[in-house]
Amino acid sequence: WGRKFIERVFTQSEISYCYEKKNPYLSLSVRFAAKEALIKAIGSEVPVSLTDIEVINAANGRPDIKISGRLKEFFSERSIKQTALSMSHEKDYGIACVVLEV
Repeated sequence: WGRKFIERVFTQSEISYCYEKKNPYLSLSVRFAAKEALIKAIGSEVPVSLTDIEVINAANGRPDIKISGRLKEFFSERSIKQTALSMSHEKDYGIACVVLEV
């Protein structure tokens, strides 16, 4: 991956967090999977910038999704109250699942 691609897909906070890890590319890839899972969960009704989806860690360490931009409007219009995110990775593989609560 080039730096340009990484900056187009991830927020600066995500990049900083992942590059603190032993294998930053594994952390980046599972976050990419989380963004893709959210996009699939909402369908193709709204064009989404990947940087409008930020994977964060809650105070207890649990991964969560922070939305912004047009996506925030879309969630409000559709009465989507919250997201549940599960991510996992092992060696060369990563997976993410998103559930939307309406």
